[in-house]
Amino acid sequence: MTLLEAIEARHSVRKYTDEPIPEDVLTTLRNKVREINKEAGLHVQLVTDEPKAFNGFKSTSGVFSYGAFSGVKNYFIMAGKKGEDLDEKVGYYGEQLVLLAQTLGLNTCWVGLSYSKIPGTYELAEDEKIVCYISLGYGQTQGKAHRSKSAKEISNASDLTPKWFNQGIEAALLAPTAVNQQRFFIEYLGFKDYDRVPSVTARSLFSMVGYSKIDLGIVKYHFELGAGKDNFEWL
Repeated sequence: MTLLEAIEARHSVRKYTDEPIPEDVLTTLRNKVREINKEAGLHVQLVTDEPKAFNGFKSTSGVFSYGAFSGVKNYFIMAGKKGEDLDEKVGYYGEQLVLLAQTLGLNTCWVGLSYSKIPGTYELAEDEKIVCYISLGYGQTQGKAHRSKSAKEISNASDLTPKWFNQGIEAALLAPTAVNQQRFFIEYLGFKDYDRVPSVTARSLFSMVGYSKIDLGIVKYHFELGAGKDNFEWL
């Protein structure tokens, strides 16, 4: 499964089976975590075989959807150094883990508040904080798609914008966002001065739900996969 195929196939899953994750799959995920932490300066941590964090919780405050969690024994702790860009980085790099997990046959769910921080399962420096969790495992189902906005509602995509831009928007529309709010806007700006490639801007919109910066990071990663990073630059 390619990452673009993973975008199509991946849906939030909150109920998991007892099937253990093979060690070779965990090794692949741990290697990706190390890569992300080095590149982004985050402190992502993978916790396995730990059933207490989601025990008895419902995702009424979850990042992307509602419903009870069950069978969660594996999860990513998305943490990093405090700063204005932390939430967006967590979204951008966390979605890399989510889609990688999908290509490996696993299921996931972004979770905002419906978890317990179990002592001994994570480490934090004084200037770091936990932003959210991502549940991980083999789902009882593959989840289901949710209603989506149109391309015109979240971008200036049209018959006049490049094909790659429109493909990026299609991928962005499949990005998970808090309670499916899709509060973002992506705009094609064309060439600026002596730019080598066209410019694109993406911004989060006001949300009563919150999590809009995490959403923006996820959306930008999806857009890059659909559009091709070499075709544009973020303004």
